[in-house]
Amino acid sequence: MIQGTASNAGKSLLAAGLCRILRQDGLRVAPFKSQNMALNSYVTADGLEMGRAQVMQAECAGIEPDVRMNPILLKPNSDTGSQVIVGGEVVGNMHAREYFAYKHSLLPKIREAYASLASEYDVIVLEGAGSPAEINLKDGDIVNMGMARMAGAPVLLVGDINPGGVFASLAGTMLLLDEEERRMVKGVIINKFRGDIEILRPGLGRLEEIIDRPVVGVVPWMELDVDDEDSLSERLVRRRDCPVDVAVIRLPRMSNFTDFAPLESAPGVGVRYVGSAGALGAPDMIILPGTKSTMADLVWLRECGLEARIMAHAAAGKPVWGICGGYQMLGAVLRDPDGVEGGGTLAGLGLLELETTFMPGKRRARVEGVFCAAGGSFAQLRGARFSGYEIHMGESAGSGPPLCEIREGAGVRPDGMAQGNVCGTYVHGIFDEPRVWGGVARALLERKGLRPEDIKSVGPKDYKRQQYDLFAQKLRESLDMEKIYGIMEAGVG
Repeated sequence: MIQGTASNAGKSLLAAGLCRILRQDGLRVAPFKSQNMALNSYVTADGLEMGRAQVMQAECAGIEPDVRMNPILLKPNSDTGSQVIVGGEVVGNMHAREYFAYKHSLLPKIREAYASLASEYDVIVLEGAGSPAEINLKDGDIVNMGMARMAGAPVLLVGDINPGGVFASLAGTMLLLDEEERRMVKGVIINKFRGDIEILRPGLGRLEEIIDRPVVGVVPWMELDVDDEDSLSERLVRRRDCPVDVAVIRLPRMSNFTDFAPLESAPGVGVRYVGSAGALGAPDMIILPGTKSTMADLVWLRECGLEARIMAHAAAGKPVWGICGGYQMLGAVLRDPDGVEGGGTLAGLGLLELETTFMPGKRRARVEGVFCAAGGSFAQLRGARFSGYEIHMGESAGSGPPLCEIREGAGVRPDGMAQGNVCGTYVHGIFDEPRVWGGVARALLERKGLRPEDIKSVGPKDYKRQQYDLFAQKLRESLDMEKIYGIMEAGVG
């Protein structure tokens, strides 16, 4: 099990890298995180919802994502509450205190999911959440040491050296664990190191003396381009100077920003995440992403001045795309008669002839389809096929031409809308296919008089596989895998 001294210590990526290494070494391996809190989610082949981090880890393990890998998903919808998803299906919305009392009843489901996976795989790589030393939350823990006990899993504790204080955070975490928990920690990893390791080495020896545990690796800082777990992702503040500038609006409850990773991989196209009107500048395309709270985020968009800037951008004939909640915002009106998002009616941006009504049920489905009416600069997308997933509250209807058609059984149904250079869709992952992301990049390059021949041919799936293999190679060079295999074999005894 990989646990960390804090959120964003690198648990998800290290667990993914170990999944890749173990798979390369011929083992059947699967990831597991009993409880994940993230707005980035995914719909499995059987229509169930799980966190994106475990999807990425499953890809590293070379297996199909399975909701058993993440039996509990919390999607924050306020500072004190979340939508609670158990076994891939929505249970309801709960405040933090309510969920803290409720989570004890989920232990049988966690045990069942873990035992089912463990019966099919040689190794399970578990991931913790936050820190195991949150002493106010240790009672009834189901995701850190509580989960390690349930699984009988030896623990590797990860500390992030980048912000400083890694020795104190590792030693302090060990200090706040009880004796049984300390016995379960079999080694520590220092992550995100930059510099000369020889200067670090004296500190490693002293740390091992203090905590009586070996340092099993010092992992260097790496610029990886893989799906990230949540809004702590560094890609949200990273900027690449490129001829084509794509601005994704960083909504307060933005979800599934991994939708835009394919565009980030296109040569000549830079994707940046914008959270204020002053930072928007004059992009070549604006994207309104998905959100867990469409109406609240639309109010924020209006109040911070970004709505006016988006309207001016569209009026100039420049492209605007909306995905899921962002698509709903582009319409004329949003209605919430049942109080799904707090109730009431709200005017949208009015860039699409579309009306959305929120209802209690959530749609979750894997989908395949074809573009049929992308207009303006994106007319070349007509006929391009795609696959992805829908995961949303609310239904939308309007009189504008649909952006695409979704295959459903023996027939088809319309999805999204395209009016001039304004396009919207409910489909997450719609940019993943090479013809789609390549077509969008090509259109944006052509608008600027640049050569579309510069678009590279490798697709995002192949690109991700290359990144996973590169990461595994770097980890092998950084970790004492012989020692880690020994820890796995010895267990917690």
